[in-house]
Order: sequence, then C-alpha cells, then structure tokens
Amino acid sequence: MDFECIIYEKEGEIAVIKLNRPHVLNAMNKQLWLDLQQAMEDARIDPGIKAVIITGEGRAFSTGADLKESKTRSIEEYRDYLNELQEASRKIIRFEKPTIAAINGYALGSGYELALACDIRIAAEEAQIGSPEAKVTSSVTGGAMRLIQDLVGPGKARELLFTAEYIDGKEAERIGLVNKAVAQDRLMDEAKAMAAKIAKNSAFSLKMIKRGLLIAQEGVSLEALMDYEVEACLACVSTKERQVSLKEFENRKKGDSAKR
Repeated sequence: MDFECIIYEKEGEIAVIKLNRPHVLNAMNKQLWLDLQQAMEDARIDPGIKAVIITGEGRAFSTGADLKESKTRSIEEYRDYLNELQEASRKIIRFEKPTIAAINGYALGSGYELALACDIRIAAEEAQIGSPEAKVTSSVTGGAMRLIQDLVGPGKARELLFTAEYIDGKEAERIGLVNKAVAQDRLMDEAKAMAAKIAKNSAFSLKMIKRGLLIAQEGVSLEALMDYEVEACLACVSTKERQVSLKEFENRKKGDSAKR
C-alpha cells in the first residue's frame, strides 16, 4: 500500500507504521492522520498481524501539529482537523491488537499523545517528550488528560502539563510514562523483540484481555468487570485454538523436563 505521509510495512506477524514527514520532524497534518487510520485498519483486518509498532522516520517520532498548516485554518477547519485527530486516537486506544510506540526522538504535543494512545511505549534514552500546548496557547487532545494521569498520577500529570517542560527518555522511564528507555541504536530491536513476544500468544486472548483493561479504565463497577472476565474466559476456552495451545504448552513442559 502506498501512502503520502507514512511508511507501512509488515514483518511476519508485526506491522510497522513509520510517520514519514522528516523534513518537518514528522509534524502532523490531516493527511498523516488519515494515512495512519487506513494503515491501522489494514493491520486490524489482517489475521496474520498480531502487533503494531508506530515510530518516526528521521530524528523525531513527531513534533505534533504542523503549525504552518494550522495558521491558515478557519475555526471550522480546525474543528474538522481536531475531530479527525480524536477519531484516530480513539481507534488506536481501542485497537484490538497490542500497539507499541517506539519513540525515536522528539515526541511533542499530538505526537506525544499518539504515543500515549499506544499500549506500550519504548523510548530512546535521549528522546525529548512533552506537551508544549500551554506555551503556544493551545490545549491537549487525544485523551491525554486522562492517559497521562493514568500513567504518572494526577500530581505529576499537572506538573508536566502546567510547566510544558520536556523530559528525556530516561526520566520518562523513571516516572512510568514509558515502559522502557534504551539506547537509540537499540530502539527498534527492542520494540520488535517486545512485539515478537506478544505475537507468540493467542490473538483472541490478547483481544479479550485488552478489551477488559479498557473496560476497567472506564470506571465500571468491580462486579461488572468480574462478570466480563467470566465471559471473556469462557469465550477464549471455547475456541479451537484453545486445544492447540494446551497441547503446545504440554509439549513444552515435557521438553523442559527432558532437559533437566
């Protein structure tokens, strides 16, 4: 598939989406969001894909909204752009397959928010991450007002958003904003290794577990969540894949015993 603003590739059971506007540090325009949604939909309907990695081409993940483009928008055009952004964020947050953001450089504003929408974040140690919105008389989008608090707590979230300061990958790992910070030259290897571990598991189980995690985040009662857990477990064990998985697990155990 050919895209204007992204590079989309499949490597076995892993799809890699690379934001591809390096001349503007992958600043986001409407077309980029449209391309991203189309690639995500292709990955969603492809039964061979079990995990998706999103990263950036060049020295940035994304520096956020393309301010040159935003200067010429009317309020209605801006609303249309923001609605497209929000819809893309919703699709990524609710995407039924695990997503990994490989933060290779600057991840600012809506670029940062794109990383927050992913399930797992791995950052280069020197990556610069932050929300500059308060400095440019704007506000955060992409569900970030809740997503940041879920990761680092209300107090730290307020500090990050109110000061509009950037932090590097190491600090982001320390406060729990990213799962792991690694050397720049190891970033994609780490992201692909994580995706490969995920891809070894049942796609149906991953889908049901992710859905349950989202339900839990939405603040449903414990009783309602536990009812979902029962139905999710029953749905999993009723699949043909279940018997294959049990047989494979049994064979692995026998193999481990034989090595001892």
